[in-house]
Amino acid sequence: NLYYGEGKETKMLIYERFCQWLGHLKLSRVLLLVTVILFMVPLFTHYYLSKYESTSTTYGSSPMRHTLEALGDASVSTELRELEAKRGRLQREAASASSRADSAKAEHARAAAELQRLRVSADQARIAQLEAIRRDSPELAPPVPLLPSKPPPTLPEITSASVPHCRMFSCFDHSRCSLTSGFPVYLYDPDIYVPLAGAEVDGFLKTTLRQTLGYNPHLTQDPNEACVYLVIVGEAFPLEKSASSVTESYKLYLNETALKSLPYWGGDGRNHLLLNLARRELSVGSGDAFREASTGRAMVAQSTFTHDQFRPGFDIVTPPALGPPGGDVWADCGQMAPARRQYLLSFQGSQPPLRGIEKQKNKDLIKRLQEMMKAAPESDSFLLQFECDPPVERRAVMPAGDWALCGTDRSRKAILHASTFVLILAPADVTYISTALVQARLYEALRSGAIPVILGGDRMRLPFQEVLDWRRAALSLPTARVTELHFLLRALGDADLLTIRRQGRVLWERYLSSVQASVDSILAAIRQRLLIPPRPAPAVPAPAAFDDSYTPPRLEPPAVDSEPEETLGPLEAPYASPSYRRNYTVGLVHGYESWNEWGDPFALFPQLPWDPPVTSEARFMGSAAGFRPVGAGAGGAGREFSEALGGDRPREQFTVVILTYEREAVLAAAIARLRSLPYLNKSGAPVAVVRATRNSLNNRFLPYHLIDTEAVLCVDDDAHLRHDEIVFAFSCELSMVLTGAAFVHRYYLWAYWRTLPAAIRDYVDEFMNCEDIAMNFLVAHITRRPPVKRIN
Repeated sequence: NLYYGEGKETKMLIYERFCQWLGHLKLSRVLLLVTVILFMVPLFTHYYLSKYESTSTTYGSSPMRHTLEALGDASVSTELRELEAKRGRLQREAASASSRADSAKAEHARAAAELQRLRVSADQARIAQLEAIRRDSPELAPPVPLLPSKPPPTLPEITSASVPHCRMFSCFDHSRCSLTSGFPVYLYDPDIYVPLAGAEVDGFLKTTLRQTLGYNPHLTQDPNEACVYLVIVGEAFPLEKSASSVTESYKLYLNETALKSLPYWGGDGRNHLLLNLARRELSVGSGDAFREASTGRAMVAQSTFTHDQFRPGFDIVTPPALGPPGGDVWADCGQMAPARRQYLLSFQGSQPPLRGIEKQKNKDLIKRLQEMMKAAPESDSFLLQFECDPPVERRAVMPAGDWALCGTDRSRKAILHASTFVLILAPADVTYISTALVQARLYEALRSGAIPVILGGDRMRLPFQEVLDWRRAALSLPTARVTELHFLLRALGDADLLTIRRQGRVLWERYLSSVQASVDSILAAIRQRLLIPPRPAPAVPAPAAFDDSYTPPRLEPPAVDSEPEETLGPLEAPYASPSYRRNYTVGLVHGYESWNEWGDPFALFPQLPWDPPVTSEARFMGSAAGFRPVGAGAGGAGREFSEALGGDRPREQFTVVILTYEREAVLAAAIARLRSLPYLNKSGAPVAVVRATRNSLNNRFLPYHLIDTEAVLCVDDDAHLRHDEIVFAFSCELSMVLTGAAFVHRYYLWAYWRTLPAAIRDYVDEFMNCEDIAMNFLVAHITRRPPVKRIN
């Protein structure tokens, strides 16, 4: 303790002396001293540390130092990693925020577009609701066919004097032919019922007519419901030939007893059609089987008529049955070009001896024609032969003054193929308004493309003249115009020649070329008299590729390219195009066109490309139902055009037909691209997959029964069309050249199979190409315009 006390006193003494010294020390010296100390301490520290590190490096490192350095490095690395993680997290948050901002912008744009579409769709739905409320009359279903249930009752026979005065209003029973009946026709069995005494109907005609009428949709097997009863009278030949049969034609007489014994004759023969087709024998004996016979109230269809015998609007002048039973006949036609052929005018014929004034008139006519041929310049070549070489057989029952045919069918065809015009001379006997020989010359002329010039045609009746306009296909002149005939023929230009030649070919192909064409035309002409519409053209069944037991696999939706979000049109409920609205007006308004321009009066179609639209002003004056004018009629810019389709058809939609073959992934992607496509019919319904009977490019043009719209978009499965491109093509009513992506009217699907020759479809199958060219040329052929749908 003593030691501790002494040491404490010593320390206290030192502390007191230091304090005294410090008290006597000046402030400047203290500052100087502190400054020196602060300057010298780092120098000494740096010196000794450098010396220590050098010594450590020379004589080895200390484990403690390594430990400290490792701890320092680990701390720095951890801190760096934390900083880098924080930096990455911040970058990800920034990217996520930017992505959310872009998504929000895109979602806002999509929501705005969807809102616009919904608004447009709601507006269209509201308009449709108002139209439904304001509709004056409801939608009508097809009427139930009204058919008779009993055969015609027996009525008293009319007198022979009343027969020539028969017309449809006086000798036809309209009560058996309701407008909704469908025009049923019953055929008497030609093997059982033979109206000609001692004769039998030609075997070829019996077989052909049975087969032809079997294809006709109006044929019925129930005589109780028939509107018209068809009796085949000829061509017939005697069961026993006479010794003079080699040089004379047969004059067969109508067995009136057998005719009146027909089970449904009804006493007076009303609603019966007596059909007499000349084929091998073109004389009066074959061409006119009803001369000096009473046919009651029955209609007569044959090639030979006298003026007193023919009843206009009741009887029918028919062409002779010179063609095949049916099928394509285009191979027998002559070439359309060149317009002018080797002979300007040709004629070959032989006439039996005449007497009296007829002989003198015929002599003067031949003289005028020969003078015309001699006075013609060398550039106009004529071939006029008034005697056959070798001579033809003289027929005992040839009508007076009728010109017989010379040579064979092949020799005559060769001359006609080289003739621009062919002369057809009317019989010298003016009582005849039609003969089988005149009709045969007309048939051969049209088949070969020679324009018929009928001298004396002002008193002649041509086939189906009540429905066919022969002024567009032939030159019918009075005999007195023979002196001006050359001038008239030279006045026609090449364009007119080709137009007349083409029209003649159309009439020949559709109504004269075959037995089927002639019989169908006869029935269609009578049906049109009664204002009964034809039967609907049958649609092609679309067999499903899968049955009801098939369960489709669940697949991921295919990725589709993003398209610009814009309003292209309203999304409406499926709306089928109005069908069969003009059943009873097509024949009234467009009866002429259906026979002379369209060439298809035999079937009824749901819609036609040339259905007349209402006028522009009528859509705003009482006929606005269904129409969606742009901007309610005021027009506008892009927004107004996107809200309404406009156009000349009410509430148009379209169907997409995709042609595919064992490419499921490509097909799925093509279907996905059609999602939310405006104006697409059945957009919300399941996709109908049709398995065709064979692999053919022609299948894209089959008129399937599933198609409910006028417009059909034919597209390949690998064709990538944007929505705006499809809507633009649909709204502008354009038919593209390539059918890989083209709108085609539904009617042309039928025409592709009904009008287009089978040889062209076979060519498509053979080369697996060119179906688009076939369709374009078909449309141009029918419309006589370029293959672009016009905007009415």
